[in-house]
Amino acid sequence: MRATRLLVDRPDFSVSAVTCRDDHARWSPPEPVPGYGVVLVRSGGFRRKGRGGEVLADRTVGYATSPGDEERFAHPYGGDECTSIRLGPDLWRGHAGPIYVDARLDLAHRLLWRETHGDDPDFAVAERLVQLLDGTPAHSAGDGDRETVERAREAIRAGHPDAAGLVPLARLVGVSPYRLSRSFHAVVGAPLTRYRNRVRVGAALDRIEQGESSLARLAFDLGFADQAHLTRTVRAHLGHTPRQLQRLLAGVRV
Repeated sequence: MRATRLLVDRPDFSVSAVTCRDDHARWSPPEPVPGYGVVLVRSGGFRRKGRGGEVLADRTVGYATSPGDEERFAHPYGGDECTSIRLGPDLWRGHAGPIYVDARLDLAHRLLWRETHGDDPDFAVAERLVQLLDGTPAHSAGDGDRETVERAREAIRAGHPDAAGLVPLARLVGVSPYRLSRSFHAVVGAPLTRYRNRVRVGAALDRIEQGESSLARLAFDLGFADQAHLTRTVRAHLGHTPRQLQRLLAGVRV
């Protein structure tokens, strides 16, 4: 029996938890591959046939898929748990087939899994995802990268609709999500997710200083998942909760 639980669903990517409790050595009937994707195993193991040949998938080996392929599965080891990642064309890299999961990729998978249970799928999950898929070390930024980063910063500060997620923001400034994520960190000195939250925390400070009384309204206006998400983010950046800031800044109006 196979059960799939959708954790994050966005137009450019999705992340699902897949649990199989089958226990058989025979191969399943062929299944069409719906699109680009990556499958990484969290526990257990299984066998897969598809483009790139047969692979024993476990925590040290995963695989990538591409449209037009067919795959078959066998589960002779008593079940498994996997992370299935669907990718849009902007995020697809490489070729279908086995993926060696080294320690770096294992850690990246664990961090991605944590973010899928958080509040910020459009940036925090997307950035963990491109870090997982990319694996390219940080590089020095050239003039073209600096111009791209400045356009991205302007879009974030202006609240452009495409600045609500990493993938649409990269599309807006005309580069891949991988290049934007790497270049942004190299130019600004902080990950894109943290910078975006820094901008939102600054806007929250402005509103609180101006006398905003409803934290739920503030969270909604600034694009946080809920008031608790606002509180965690503000505390992580400032060491104070929004309620504490309301008291701290009471009577300070510009």
